[in-house]
Amino acid sequence: MTEAQPAGTQSVVRNISDTARWAAVFRARETQRPDALFRDPYAERLAGKRGIEIANTIPDGNKHAWAWVARTYLFDQFIVRELQQGVDMVVNLAAGLDARPYRMALPGTLQWVEVDLPEILTFKEEDLARERPACTLERIRLDLSDVSARRTLFAQLGSRASKILLLAEGLLIYLSAEEVGALAADLAAAAHFQRWIIDLTSPGLLRMMQRTTGKQLSQVGAPFRFAPPEGPGFFKPHGWEPVEIQGLLKTAARFKRPPFGLRLLSHLPERKDAVYGNRPWGGVCLLKRL
Repeated sequence: MTEAQPAGTQSVVRNISDTARWAAVFRARETQRPDALFRDPYAERLAGKRGIEIANTIPDGNKHAWAWVARTYLFDQFIVRELQQGVDMVVNLAAGLDARPYRMALPGTLQWVEVDLPEILTFKEEDLARERPACTLERIRLDLSDVSARRTLFAQLGSRASKILLLAEGLLIYLSAEEVGALAADLAAAAHFQRWIIDLTSPGLLRMMQRTTGKQLSQVGAPFRFAPPEGPGFFKPHGWEPVEIQGLLKTAARFKRPPFGLRLLSHLPERKDAVYGNRPWGGVCLLKRL
């Protein structure tokens, strides 16, 4: 997977689901490293030629590979820890081309539910048809913007397990603050939804992303939108509070993934307000229901 010179983007990125192919490119590249932080043997074929074209075409599409890798790594770490605490169901919202049920060592008794739009789930289902997941895997085709349908789904899922972990990787940034708040409240209202892993961006980083990658994604109806000035505290009025927050840069720098200059910056103390303000910051947060 090599970089190419930018070309016209609109013909490459068709919709928000194509961002899943973009994300898979970075999982594939990390997998090829001898010191990989995770192994995803399915990522390269799921990304396909379109994923590579997207990464090579969007401005800065390859520049921050270390951040994508750190995000995946942190989600993996949080998931493993929560499973050790007795989680019996994982619900992956906007699952995209995530292959964790196949690539991670999971209990065979675990229920894993993927929720996303029909096109992307059908593509993944067909591509992985001959592969066997480590746990019980279910795919539910649903537009999460359909409030009535998602509330019905959450109620149904909440009755099927006693300790449920939610994932939202690469989802919330595409929603408005009002939409995120409403989704959080709906999740908090469901029985047995106890923990929620999300990725979060500071307002400062959001503005940087909007000036580069975000311009192209806006043209296909997938603008970057959510970066609350309250940081993880945004979720408290909606039924959730932070348990742990891990920054992407500090995490990636531990494994020497970012460029040298950024690794130097990673040694600076991470001020509490960096999560909320004008400084570029991205991280992964573990939330618990109030």
